[in-house]
Amino acid sequence: MNSDPLPPETPAPAEQPPPPPSPAAEPAPPTPTHGGRFLQYNILGNFFEVTAKYKPPIAPIGKGAYGVVCSAVNSETNQLVAIKKIANAFANKIDAKRTLREIKILRHMEHENVVAIRDIIPPPQRGTFNDVYLVYELMDTDLHQIIHSNQALSEQHRQYFLYQILRGLKYVHSAKVLHRDMKPSNLILNTNCDLKICDFGLARVTSETDFMTEYVVTRWYRAPELLLNSHGYTSAIDVWSVGCIYMEMVNRKPLFPGRDQVHQLRLLMELIGTPSESDLESFHENGKKYIRKLPPYKRQSFAEKFPHVPPLALDLVEKMLAFDPRKRITVENALKHPYLKSLHDIDDEPVCTKPFNDDFEQKDLTEEQIKEMIYQEAIACNPQCQNI
Repeated sequence: MNSDPLPPETPAPAEQPPPPPSPAAEPAPPTPTHGGRFLQYNILGNFFEVTAKYKPPIAPIGKGAYGVVCSAVNSETNQLVAIKKIANAFANKIDAKRTLREIKILRHMEHENVVAIRDIIPPPQRGTFNDVYLVYELMDTDLHQIIHSNQALSEQHRQYFLYQILRGLKYVHSAKVLHRDMKPSNLILNTNCDLKICDFGLARVTSETDFMTEYVVTRWYRAPELLLNSHGYTSAIDVWSVGCIYMEMVNRKPLFPGRDQVHQLRLLMELIGTPSESDLESFHENGKKYIRKLPPYKRQSFAEKFPHVPPLALDLVEKMLAFDPRKRITVENALKHPYLKSLHDIDDEPVCTKPFNDDFEQKDLTEEQIKEMIYQEAIACNPQCQNI
């Protein structure tokens, strides 16, 4: 990606991966398993079993409901990677399908602002595995950590981060994919401020006939059409989230921190005002009735409420935070906006040449079928393991 280097105040990452342990604190050595093809580590009380090409030190860098993330070195490529263990990946069908979706989407995509999946570690035995290990390129931190730290975040940083988010989304949307969970913690960064979109487990292919009713988008970044349970939503939901993310970078706090769905809707209407009847045309009838019952809210002046934000940035954010998704600016037009003029280069903002195929989403797959599909994805990454 062609861009000017950032100024010296480029922030260091908020949360560096831990350094290799000192000799005095050397962890227990890994246990070779399956004839030495795999190594088993004890990481924070969790067994972490990976192919032997991933060499120590294997250090924990994150933990969540899904499992543990560790840094490691791929001895074949000498690359630092992040390995995410998804424990009991097939305990329920929704989570299993989410893992499969993440794998298939990331294997389809190749873009500087979308995290790259480097490997799916094949299981030692085909039919009996329960954990899935996904290997990604290693980044240093995420935008949530940066925003909620004490580090300086200049206007040039915010502009550069916004540009990269939109550049990545242009590619994602061109593949006919909606991310559906855009938020600061799903935007990962390294020390030179390269930004990548991650976590496509809730993503969906755009389709007029797909009602897409599954829970989507963390509430604070949720567009009005989702709050009002509209079915036929579009890529405009991601654009709304990006507007919220930019303002969170500016204010160092969420723009609409709703306690629940009703409070969320009230907060956004207090800022952008009650929508007009024409703005409500594309909404579900029940959503229209709900809005009409609410007290009217007057639109606030963005310039008066956010005097510290450059006028051009506010103009772009207002276009992103249009109540009516049909009037919301598209990613392509946002990239052309005057606020991003110094970074925009149409010849360096690639699109995906082939739409993502989500045929598997239309099938009522069992856990065992999903497991077999993930196994096949792992073998596609590791063809030498086909007959082991």
